Amino acid sequence: MKINQNYQNVSESYLFSTIAKKVAAYTQAHPDRKVIKLGIGDVTLPLAPAVIRALHDAVDEMGKKETFRGYGPEQGYAFLKDSLQAYYRTKGVSLDSDEIFVSDGAKSDLGNILDLFSEDNVVLVPDPVYPVYVDTNTMAGRRILFSDATKENCFLPMPDPSVKADIIYLCSPNNPTGAAYSRQQLKAWVDYAREREAVILYDAAYECFVSDSSLAESIFQIDGAKECAIEFCSFSKMAGFTGTRCGYTVVPKALKGGVLNKMWLRRQTTKFNGVPYIVQRGAAAVFTPEGQREIKENLAIYQANAKVIASTMDKLGVWYTGGKHSPYIWFRCPDFDSSWEFFDYLLENANVVGTPGAGFGKNGEGFFRLTAFNTPEATKEACARIEKLFS
Repeated sequence: MKINQNYQNVSESYLFSTIAKKVAAYTQAHPDRKVIKLGIGDVTLPLAPAVIRALHDAVDEMGKKETFRGYGPEQGYAFLKDSLQAYYRTKGVSLDSDEIFVSDGAKSDLGNILDLFSEDNVVLVPDPVYPVYVDTNTMAGRRILFSDATKENCFLPMPDPSVKADIIYLCSPNNPTGAAYSRQQLKAWVDYAREREAVILYDAAYECFVSDSSLAESIFQIDGAKECAIEFCSFSKMAGFTGTRCGYTVVPKALKGGVLNKMWLRRQTTKFNGVPYIVQRGAAAVFTPEGQREIKENLAIYQANAKVIASTMDKLGVWYTGGKHSPYIWFRCPDFDSSWEFFDYLLENANVVGTPGAGFGKNGEGFFRLTAFNTPEATKEACARIEKLFS
């Protein structure tokens, strides 16, 4: 037996596991202090009532012989795929049902999709970046190039004609920076990928926060994208499914002559048994009129939280990006060059938890991420503590 030696090149602890251990140690040492967590991008509001009703109805169906269901289609039930097709039509995007694959979340698919690609492909990822992009390719032994995202380019790197890459990761609105590409900027990436016969892996997990027509909710709103891109999305942030688990991936048949679509179908039918029927019924309820109204009410609360955090940065005169079209505010650490030192300082002196930018890559050093996913009360209190600490 020989182990995969590439795992030796991955850090022993996932970023958010390290943060959780630090916070646990602090709270154990200081049980009397109220710690407010604005670090991990986990939602706090409950599922929408329409979703809960659909889940209950599906549970009842599973308890009756005539409506019980066993194995379902690995790529998703038709009723959910129909809802997703209709959702994309509202964005001006037409998809065939067999281009949509329902999964247990974007994170899983972003890692699993790599089964389709040879190990000798060169991968291009932005820095700073969601750690999963880098870690999964490191585990596979691929060569990784980095596209520098910096304050100077507003953390929105553009294609470099001198760089040759086969697999390109883009995330917009971005995790961790909250920055969002314009349609014109995404067109440049699409043209770059088509010219080089590369594939864009486009993470659209935060598309539900986009409220500006100059920005894209889907990369397939960009001409030519179906010929070079795969899109990953999730119900986690849109509808609070972080614990319920459901997402979807779109693999266009126009991409590489349909080869990757067929390969992904083959991969999923071999290695995945599908998302539970009950969960898919809940997901479909998101697209009902009631579901859309209710999840938008929840999203509005998170968006209001983001404004509170952004306003605090404005008062302190701290440079930041994100917040407007994202649940993340990415800011320069005031008075600190080390983002981990700033993490410790903020935890110790304000009892507020965020995410050190260095955990997302070398260009994240000196920056920090706060999320808008806590309650309005906790968000306001955390911001008041931060403002007091740095005023």
